Amino acid sequence: MAHPPSTRLTPSGESTSAAGKAGGENPPSASRLDGAIETATTLAHWLDHRFVDPLLGLLLPGVGDLLGAALGLYPVLLAWRQRASKVLLARMILNLAADTAGGAIPVLGDVWDFLFRAHARNLELLRARADAGEVRGRWTDAFVVGGALVALAISLAAPVVVAIWLVRAVIHALH
Repeated sequence: MAHPPSTRLTPSGESTSAAGKAGGENPPSASRLDGAIETATTLAHWLDHRFVDPLLGLLLPGVGDLLGAALGLYPVLLAWRQRASKVLLARMILNLAADTAGGAIPVLGDVWDFLFRAHARNLELLRARADAGEVRGRWTDAFVVGGALVALAISLAAPVVVAIWLVRAVIHALH
């Protein structure tokens, strides 16, 4: 059976037009993306809403936070495979970095893990771009990433500044 050049067969034998729909079905790449997003949804639900991520950090200090971040790379990988913008990928990675860094702080990090839901945030970013028909960054993402980088720099510098201040205070008190 011959098909016009703008038509191709799906693995199930149905024909699809260049426009992408055949008999109301999604093209194979879209259904694979839908399945992958469904997997990411399940993963985010378990990690953030069923509290697997905070419990990993609580039960396995340090290692649990890294495990949660490793599992959280799945939506980032999906966005990368869909050729998302570098800004969107950076934003997703910064969400994971903030979750991991915050969770690594003894005691307060465990509370942080229950409140900061990086996996749900990344899933929302992925869905918003996929629902719009493309997985691309928006111009406002650059401001968010810039703000996050400034906040990250401040959060990394703050403990150093506090440590220097405490050492000076102790030295001053001893003299």
